[in-house]
Amino acid sequence: MNRYIKNWFYAGLTTALVTACAGRLDVAPTQSIEASQALNTEQDVIITLTGTYDGLSDINLYGGGIQYISELLGNNRDVVFAGTYSAMSELSQKAVTTSNTVVRDFWLFGYNTINMSNNVLSALSKVREATRGNIEGQARFIRGALYFELVKAYAKDWNDGTPAQNPGVPLVLTPTQAISDADYRARNTVAEVYTQVLDDLTKAESMLPEKQENGTGFATKGLAQAMLARVYLQQKNYASARDAANRVITSGTYQLTSNFGDAFADATNQSEVIFKLVVSEQDGVNDLNTFFASTLNQGRGDIRLQQAFLQLYEANDVRGQFINKASINTFTSKFNDQFGDVPVVRLAEMYLIRAEANLRLNTSVGAAPLADINLIRSRAKATPLTAAQLNLDAIARERRLELAFEGQLLPELKRNGTAVGTAPANANNLVLPIPQREIDTNKKLVQNAGY
Repeated sequence: MNRYIKNWFYAGLTTALVTACAGRLDVAPTQSIEASQALNTEQDVIITLTGTYDGLSDINLYGGGIQYISELLGNNRDVVFAGTYSAMSELSQKAVTTSNTVVRDFWLFGYNTINMSNNVLSALSKVREATRGNIEGQARFIRGALYFELVKAYAKDWNDGTPAQNPGVPLVLTPTQAISDADYRARNTVAEVYTQVLDDLTKAESMLPEKQENGTGFATKGLAQAMLARVYLQQKNYASARDAANRVITSGTYQLTSNFGDAFADATNQSEVIFKLVVSEQDGVNDLNTFFASTLNQGRGDIRLQQAFLQLYEANDVRGQFINKASINTFTSKFNDQFGDVPVVRLAEMYLIRAEANLRLNTSVGAAPLADINLIRSRAKATPLTAAQLNLDAIARERRLELAFEGQLLPELKRNGTAVGTAPANANNLVLPIPQREIDTNKKLVQNAGY
């Protein structure tokens, strides 16, 4: 697919209009969009939505950045970053600066993509009623998911202090098509951002179909439910997290692969993967392959597994064997394929969410917690747990073993109040700074503590 996407941005606020379909974002500064370039037809809206998915797959977002930021900032010597990129080294060392380019580009491309969603949502009147709900649901899902990722990274965790008072990130819900003083937004509170996230995802769930004709690279009802389960879990709203995860599981749309490794192979992962980013040679590689894969698998070999992490797995657990070696170094095999699709949400996570929520609530909605945990462990050939062994620590451990390097580490540690080395879960250096270029341009932004 040929994609030609042109984004307009000015300072910290971004405005984007997709004029056709393309690969990487071509960003050019301007202060307005010509009226003649507005979205005038249904095809314009559909093309813009396609561009929004392209933005979502950028290497600074779900194409790698969101995941490795979480894994490096939450890392406690499970892995070692041995690369030469100073921006990523800062993340690994928990010494991030306000000029960090990874931090800058996560914010920039996040808001670029949100603005594309806003463009789609502003032009729904141009779409036939028969397809309008589906298109709106997809745009709402993307916006809601990205605001969730942004608020987790650039603000205090929901469970740290008072969400109704803690500064979150600015909410921009309409297209930015001309820059004025009104476009310089202050930070909404964490609670306000979560309210918007839940509103977008809940509406997306009601609008989206069970399956999209184009496959697992597009938002569906199950994906909205799965993301809702993540959001509710982060808020410790365990009943809602349990119920959302249960809706995904009981829909019958998804099935665990029989072999753990198949969940990360393009040809066999369709049944388990709820959402993935489709990568082709034309799009280019994803950054999970770039940094997690060894040079033998076309990566840089920068993020290397340590023996202390591998020892968390039992000897018969195939997840601990899903590795490869290059020279004396060890790497995960989850991202070996240079042009492999990137699994963003898997069904296995839903079983783990349902199990934890049921255990905390002393309920058995869908299945008993022990049954869900052992379903995941049995697939991994790990020894089933007994009822006496099942507790919250065991579930947290199971999440770590199953979801390793998939971007869930840091929010999980914060939710459970688990220290990262000597840093407590609520340490200032485990929250990303607002990029300096945004602070310099938008005087309404307040920097995070510690920066």
